[in-house]
Amino acid sequence: MVGPPHFGLTNLRTVQDWVLQRRLLTVPGVVQVNTWGGTTKDYEVEVDLHKLDAYNVTLPQVISAIGNANVNVGGRTINMGQQSVNIRGVGLLDSGGSADLTKGFKVDDIENVLLSQTKDVPVFVKDIAKVSVGYLPRLGKAGRDTEDDVVAAIVIMNRTLHTNDVAARVRAEIEKINTDGTLPPGVKLVPFYDRTSLVAVTTHTVLHNLVFGCLLIFLMQWIFLGDLRSALIVGANIPFALFFSIVILVLRNEDANLLSVGAIDFGIIVDAAVILVENIYRNFQATPEERRGLLQKLAEGKWGPDPTRETDSAGPQAWTDRLRLILISALQIHKAVVFSTLIIVAAFIPLFTMQGVEGQIFAPMARTYAYALVGALIATFTVTPCLASLLLPEHVSEIETILVRALRAIYTPVLRWSLKHRKFTVAMGLIFVAVTGFIGFGLGSEFLPTLEEGNLWIRATMPPTISLEAGMPIVNKVREILLRHPEVITVVSQHGRPDDGSDAAGFNNAEFFVPLKPFDEWAPRMTKDKLIDELQSEFSNEFEGITFNFSQYIQDNVEEGLSGVKGANSAKIIGPDLATLEQIAKQAMNEMSQVRGITDLGAFWVLGQPNLNVKVDREKAARYGLGVSDVNTTIQAAFGGAVATTLLEADRQFNVTVRLAPEYRSNIDAVRALKVGVQTPVGNAYIPITELADISLDTGASYIYRERNQRYIPIKFSVRGRDLAGAVAEAQDRIARNVKLPTGYRIEWSGEFEWLQQAKKRLAVIVPLTLVLIMVLLYGLFNSLRDSLMALLGIPFAVCGGILGLYVSGLDFSISAAIGFISLFGVSVMSGILIVNGYHQIAAPGMATVEAMFRAAERHMRPILMMTLSACIGLLPAAISTGIGSQVQRPLATVVVGGMLVGPIMLLVVVPALQTLLLGGNGGSTPGAQGGGTGTNGDVSGSRDR
Repeated sequence: MVGPPHFGLTNLRTVQDWVLQRRLLTVPGVVQVNTWGGTTKDYEVEVDLHKLDAYNVTLPQVISAIGNANVNVGGRTINMGQQSVNIRGVGLLDSGGSADLTKGFKVDDIENVLLSQTKDVPVFVKDIAKVSVGYLPRLGKAGRDTEDDVVAAIVIMNRTLHTNDVAARVRAEIEKINTDGTLPPGVKLVPFYDRTSLVAVTTHTVLHNLVFGCLLIFLMQWIFLGDLRSALIVGANIPFALFFSIVILVLRNEDANLLSVGAIDFGIIVDAAVILVENIYRNFQATPEERRGLLQKLAEGKWGPDPTRETDSAGPQAWTDRLRLILISALQIHKAVVFSTLIIVAAFIPLFTMQGVEGQIFAPMARTYAYALVGALIATFTVTPCLASLLLPEHVSEIETILVRALRAIYTPVLRWSLKHRKFTVAMGLIFVAVTGFIGFGLGSEFLPTLEEGNLWIRATMPPTISLEAGMPIVNKVREILLRHPEVITVVSQHGRPDDGSDAAGFNNAEFFVPLKPFDEWAPRMTKDKLIDELQSEFSNEFEGITFNFSQYIQDNVEEGLSGVKGANSAKIIGPDLATLEQIAKQAMNEMSQVRGITDLGAFWVLGQPNLNVKVDREKAARYGLGVSDVNTTIQAAFGGAVATTLLEADRQFNVTVRLAPEYRSNIDAVRALKVGVQTPVGNAYIPITELADISLDTGASYIYRERNQRYIPIKFSVRGRDLAGAVAEAQDRIARNVKLPTGYRIEWSGEFEWLQQAKKRLAVIVPLTLVLIMVLLYGLFNSLRDSLMALLGIPFAVCGGILGLYVSGLDFSISAAIGFISLFGVSVMSGILIVNGYHQIAAPGMATVEAMFRAAERHMRPILMMTLSACIGLLPAAISTGIGSQVQRPLATVVVGGMLVGPIMLLVVVPALQTLLLGGNGGSTPGAQGGGTGTNGDVSGSRDR
């Protein structure tokens, strides 16, 4: 909030508390408005200790008299003619600010409050005290850029509502407040941060990746099938599935988020349509004899009753052979597609079990994905056949596209060789899995990738006993250093804590919000990490004994919620004695400081707070007829101030505070000079506080941190330039070897690392159960344990591809990457189903197992590549994106891209050889020797154990 130069901080704060806050709290979705900075108005009665003695008045008398002088009373009513008239005794104090808050500075009524009367001479408040308009003792201070003291506010929304909705209402209300005459002349509200800007940039990044991925899918279908109309047919499933999921979300009153839409791989969504369209193409490209054979099987009821026998008003010619082939194509693959979709949905079960932060992020994704898959499945067997009947040409060329022919020219001899040398091929595949697994164990781990917000949130931790006034020059200097950098837009500082107590930080805590310019406006080769390094270096050279922590605005709030302290991670030293806790913390910090990657290291020391203790001697106080509460009440009023009453200015309320004048409370000697008033039969007497209490300057605890009713000291730290799990593991090892913990003391690690470990434990249980469920579904499809296991053989190779993707990209394993691996399960199993089904379609009595597997793999090369590459390129833009909002999706996308690039190669080359060994095949003939074609089209029949 800004105003004219003469307006003053106190008036700005008054407008903030009594006008702005009330208006903003009426906005639907706003739950709190936290005010920072400015001075909170109150009326101060600063009592002269010597005049109290001279006029024979005590502090409790002053407090009581002012309270009694500020009251209205009612005298019921009297009748005047036919009217009822209220009787009111008006005695409220008047400051003159009822009509205009800037005029509320009159203190005459307070000064003229009667305290006592001595020899017919009244004693007023003005005789023993100075009355003025002041402000409450400050607990915090806000600054912006070159302004050291400003009034700012943070509008907090209901966490269950949408940012865009609430922020739009807040913006509209602020605009209205600025223009409708609510504010005094020259005063206006100036927003400096709006979270919707981050939402807008992030949404743009996600939608860009989404649209680009859809276009790549469309292009790939075109290239593989050689027909633009086929690509349109497949692509039509994307909007249908997306809109279907949105409708279900709306009907169930559920929300989508950045990851729900951005991490959906539409390549996986259209896989069912890809299989159907490719099967239609294959049937259309079959020879006339093969097509007649398929039509004959349909008429014979191979796939159930033939619906084309029925006639309708259109006549018996309603079903053409072309439509029958489309129907046959759907009947051939419907069971496999339905089960494959169920398997993909089942693969996402671990996402529904996630809790905490990862649950908030990934559970909506799982729901949205499941809804989209169901929508895509419905579209596959409704929209896709209809579009195929309308759009596909009457005559489809029996010649494959150039790309498919080139791939088949490479693949056929490789497949033939791999089946001829099955054991060697399988051995090489196992070696590949082993080597990749070794690489996987070397990957680092982190909880979640950091979402780039385009800002910095810097926390400075000063010595714990520093005063607010002593810390102000440091805060101002930090803002000055930050403003030197051209990448910075503005700097807003928060020193201490807000007056409403919503944050329990001490005077040693200062936080800086630093919005940054778009990265494309930065100097060449300047990065955010380099900027942080430069700032850290400048701060280290400028300040001693002050630690700095670098984070981002939203990230900092999440990290504080995870770790329980103001830091990304924390090691909590737990035990009963504070001094012992600090000793252990110093040793632990020394070990952690030697671990590569650990930065922003600091402990929240609790001891060393100076305390001036005034301990009442009960026996001495009793001699004067005083109790402990009498003495403590005087101490509190004299030094801390006591609220005598509340002064009303229209609908505003301000405290009238009574305390000793500054000269009587400025040092220890002044405290020792305090006198406590006591009533005697001959009047008031004043007893020096030294006669009633022992006064000593001691040290104690500034804070006492507790968790589960146990004391602890937190050590906060961040990890940069290294994976989180590796850094914490090394720190734990060093502390375990070099720090001896006494009995009753222990160390717990909180924050991102703790949540990462919990998520890993849950996944270690849920993922195997999910694989068992997938196995059950496969058995329901094949009615064969062996065939079910063969359909799973592609999963290890897809996982290896995902690991290689992370390794090549330099990414760590995270919960986001784990979701990517889970996504691979469904597509890999779908590919395995195609090969197993293809084998049983082609296998005939007397045909060698190797020959049948060769024909099945060769025939399904195109649909498998189309399906897996669709899943791959659908997330390729997200995997290579570096824009704001892409960070959370990138590990997931990288795993899927890597898995779908490497997985199909191994699936088409190694898996057939492995399946042949499991089937007990022999080399009765050289693969492909009995005919190099793709074989006849058959049905997808249930397999059997051999």
